[in-house]
This record gives sequence, structure tokens and C-alpha cells, in this order.
Amino acid sequence: MVLEKYKAKRNFTSTPEPAGDLKLAADRAKSAKPGKGLFFCVQKHLASHLHYDFRLEHDGVLLSWAVPKGPSLDPKTKRLAMHVEDHPIEYGTFEGVIPSGYGAGIVMLWDQGTWKPEQDDVAAALKKGDLKFTLDGYKLKGSWVLVRTGGRYGSRGGDARSWLLIKHRDDWAGDLDITEFAPRSVKSDGDFEDILAADNPDVWVSHRPAEGGEAGAMLAKIIERAAALKAAAPQAPRQGQGPSRGLSAGASAKAEARNAAGGGAPAAQKKADGAGQAQTKAKSTARPTAARSRKSTPSRKARA
Repeated sequence: MVLEKYKAKRNFTSTPEPAGDLKLAADRAKSAKPGKGLFFCVQKHLASHLHYDFRLEHDGVLLSWAVPKGPSLDPKTKRLAMHVEDHPIEYGTFEGVIPSGYGAGIVMLWDQGTWKPEQDDVAAALKKGDLKFTLDGYKLKGSWVLVRTGGRYGSRGGDARSWLLIKHRDDWAGDLDITEFAPRSVKSDGDFEDILAADNPDVWVSHRPAEGGEAGAMLAKIIERAAALKAAAPQAPRQGQGPSRGLSAGASAKAEARNAAGGGAPAAQKKADGAGQAQTKAKSTARPTAARSRKSTPSRKARA
């Protein structure tokens, strides 16, 4: 069954994540034209550990890999990517707070765009464990490969979920650390504290997703900053005076995905133009140049 593992792991009465529309998945699978580009996204996810969820649209769903250290533009750097359950296409525009249960934490839409396979048969490439593709996102561009490292066809030793995400050498490769250079959302231009402040900074009074280690320390600071932002922000309009700007409504992501059913990237990609382009749309942010050694910084000052 499509999305069976995804649905089994979640309680949709308590999570804002989209449940997944099977008809939408079937419709997108029928109308997909890989040669013209399919949707891809990367979601920065602070849960028990910080990681980046790399997702490629295929057969109406999002194939998904968890990349602990995030993508690297350096072809010499091979990033571990753990294959996880398929996600619904509506998840591609999701950004918000998962209060409890599986994946509890904060999800940021870090990058999105379209991808094209560099092989004619994607299913065969996935089975072989060697998928080559081209990305056209706000932050990630050019040629890449996902290579399975454990268990040929999942049957011989090792963990068949283990893959490597590697950048191929091209004009978009370089030694720039894209996760540090462009850390913010392409959907809201916010950081984790902005996303949490737009939702409910008090959501984890107890039982935080991460208590110790680097993730716990990061989350503690984010909660503190989010509470300060929430306190300083103007009050949301009263009922009847218009909608609030909160990011937690999963329905908006689902609506955007439905609107995108006829094309590659969701409507949110158009909305993200200002925020995403301000970070890395210009080629100079990703192409290797001599100026990179001077460690150029984003135009927007980092929040203290």
C-alpha cells in the first residue's frame, strides 16, 4: 500500500503533518514527466538530532533520505543518507512544529525546486543503488548521485538503508558550506526560532524532543529566542479580523501541493522567490571562485 509505513508511524489527530492523499499521489504518478522536471525538496529537521531530509518525487510520492550533516557542494565529501519511508507529495511544502510523537521537533523548508533523472529508468537505478540526477533548486543545483552502500538489493550484509549523497564536479560544485552560508527557510525566510514563535513556544514545557547533547542545547536556545519573539510580536488579529501568519496549519501545505498537481514544483516555490533568491539564487553563491576563500557572508545579519 502506498504510504503505508508513513501513515503507520503517525497520529494525525496530534500532528500537523499531512496525512497523504492517495488519489493525489495516483494522479501525479500518471501525469509525471520526468524529462520536464519533478519536485524535490530538502527539509531541515531539528528533532532528537539535527538532520536534513532529502526528498525526490517519484511515482506520486516523495522518496526520502535523512542526511545527518546536510548536503555538501564538495565532490570530495560524501554525505551519509539513510533511506526512510516515502512521504506524501503534500509534505514537500510542509514547515512547522511537530509537537509530539514520531519526528517531534521543528521542520524548516530549507530548499526546493525540480529534479531530472540522468538515467532513463529510475526504478532500475534505485534497485541497482546508483541514482544520478540534476537538481535545480534555490540552493542545490547541478549533477548529483545517490549511491547505496549497504546490502546489494537489500540482501547481502550491511544496512540496505545506507546511501551516500555526492555532488558531481560541475559549475555548481565548490568548497562553500551551503548549510552554513544559507541556513534559513526558502518558504518563510525564517530560522527555527521564527517558525516556533509563529506556532507555540510553550509546546515543550516538558518532554522536549532533545534534552541533551548538541541538539538539546540548540533546542533550548531556540525555545528561549522563540518565546522572546512571540512576546515582542504584535497580537494576532481577533476572530473575524483575518487570518494569522502562523505556519502550523498543515492545510496550507496540502492546498499548495494540490495546486501543483499539474506541474513540477509546488506554488510555494513562487512565494519563496524573495527569501530563497536572497540567500543563494545567484550563481556566485554556489560556483567555486577565488572570492570564496574570503568566506563571503549573507547580506542579512545573523540573529544574535
